[in-house]
Amino acid sequence: MLVVTRYQVAPDDEPSFRVDATAALRVLTERVGCLSATLGRAVDEPTLWTLTTTWLSVGAYRRALSNYDVKLVAVPLMYRAIDEPSAFEPVLDWSPADGIQEPAPIRAPDADRAGPVRQARRS
Repeated sequence: MLVVTRYQVAPDDEPSFRVDATAALRVLTERVGCLSATLGRAVDEPTLWTLTTTWLSVGAYRRALSNYDVKLVAVPLMYRAIDEPSAFEPVLDWSPADGIQEPAPIRAPDADRAGPVRQARRS
């Protein structure tokens, strides 16, 4: 799973943003299932930043978000993110060894149709 959060950062806020983003990257990468993380800035628009992480699964990402250190350090940074979808399902991957591949689906086959199951109450 790929998570991309974008941030609009004023030039005078850049030093504190970098400190906060570095701390968030550090605690996220310490979580089980985090495969990579990158803090980036747009070349043509230096006030636009991204924090991009890749995860073994949706579950690994969700478990990471429930970790105390992540709640303390990374979640406050995420509140500063631009309000838009941030979690993406990989559709194609490329590597030098394998070329272009379709990764295994991370979503259940009925994910677009299924919802929570309601349990019958026991008397």
